[in-house]
Amino acid sequence: MPKRIVVGMTGASGVIYGVKILSLLRERKDIETHLIISEAGKRTIEIETDYRADEVAAMADVVYDNSNVGAAPASGSFITEAMVVIPCTIKTLAGIANSYADNLLVRAADVTLKEKRKLVLTVRETPLHKGHLRLMTMAADMGAHILPPVPSFYHQPKTIDDIIHQTIGKIFDYLSIEHDLFKRWTG
Repeated sequence: MPKRIVVGMTGASGVIYGVKILSLLRERKDIETHLIISEAGKRTIEIETDYRADEVAAMADVVYDNSNVGAAPASGSFITEAMVVIPCTIKTLAGIANSYADNLLVRAADVTLKEKRKLVLTVRETPLHKGHLRLMTMAADMGAHILPPVPSFYHQPKTIDDIIHQTIGKIFDYLSIEHDLFKRWTG
């Protein structure tokens, strides 16, 4: 049985990270992706990329309506390996940090935390004020892994995909998913 990973996409800039992670996970037979896209996320996909929201949804194995708080990922009895919110808006971060589950995406993240499963929040905002940092600390204290898309350059990226793949590779490392998405530091 493949491992289930829930992917949440919000309306933050940088939806290409969510598109790319879905594309890369689709190639794997050992992983089943369950996608939740916010309404703002759907709009941002069409603003920032050449994809339509339905094309991105087609990359996932299962897609849920964000307003359906009774869908499978809303329950701890729905076994998943992990959840990645990529990109993650400050609004979504605030919902997760305060357990304010008014939609499926935040509820699924809340369930991931309460079940002590891995939750990655790819928070996409800059600059950050103290309230943003406080929310990240609150989420981290509950068990979330805060992984902003901050590029490194030691691997000498040549393309935007090289930069995107480095962030996704860091997510895969945390989720124990083997990959060769970037050149590792060797000293």
